[in-house]
Amino acid sequence: MAVVSVPHIRHRVVEVDGVRVFYRETGPADAPTLLLLHGFPSASHQFRRLMDALGGRFRMIAPDYPGFGHTEVPDGFVYSFDRLADIVEGFADAVGLRRFVLYTFDFGGPVGLRLAARRPAQIAGLIVQNANAYDEGLSDMARAMTANKPGQPGAEHNVRQILELPVTRGQYEGGTTDLELIAPDGWTLDQHFLDLPGRKDAQVLLALDYHTNVALYPVWQQWLREHRPPTLVLWGRNDAFFPEAGAHAYRRDLPDAAVHVFDTGHFALEENLPEIAPIICDFIDTLPNSY
Repeated sequence: MAVVSVPHIRHRVVEVDGVRVFYRETGPADAPTLLLLHGFPSASHQFRRLMDALGGRFRMIAPDYPGFGHTEVPDGFVYSFDRLADIVEGFADAVGLRRFVLYTFDFGGPVGLRLAARRPAQIAGLIVQNANAYDEGLSDMARAMTANKPGQPGAEHNVRQILELPVTRGQYEGGTTDLELIAPDGWTLDQHFLDLPGRKDAQVLLALDYHTNVALYPVWQQWLREHRPPTLVLWGRNDAFFPEAGAHAYRRDLPDAAVHVFDTGHFALEENLPEIAPIICDFIDTLPNSY
């Protein structure tokens, strides 16, 4: 019989501060660990193919944030990026993560960098995939969205416009080279979750809080300079929100960072997983075995 290595992916729930956090986990318990933090408007399902590809070599854990995917929140949960980071921090403790490679994508950037700043000793390495932390990494479209703040006339209306199917689909297909490589499942499932009761209200609150992330860019840049985590930057250069300049900006604070840019859009894994997965393996193999 042919030997084919396909990892089992387990689907679990753990409670953190009253939040029932859904997460996916695969890989050997004693292998190097990756904490995979998803973006907007997605959830942990965006990492399914990556987990299939690398789950035989690494322990990979991907939670859904409050307001996303299958995670359930109690009544009265207050949505902000600080609170998302609180829940992910508690989640890491609940599943026993002591030291890990942090994979940040989109919203995973502000959530993950908050976590890293709180617990620098736990970060064995950093993988950045279209997760911006620099002013030059904001497109005009992104600047317009981050300008929306609570109480500002028209701000909520501006945000709600990006929570509909054409925009969700466009985030997957925009900037890609070969549409046949973009499965419709991602944006279809994302829109399903966005359309659940209360989910768009949650996304409005997070969008109106996004300006707090931009204000923290200097803090995170200082953290990168001081701690110099081994870093791999992966970027879709045709991202309508975070242009290619945001990828190269990391080299300013992390001169040794490896930067790989792909001719695709925001969700680079959708089109370029075959090219990206070996790069991730090579990067993790360079890290100290002790972690």
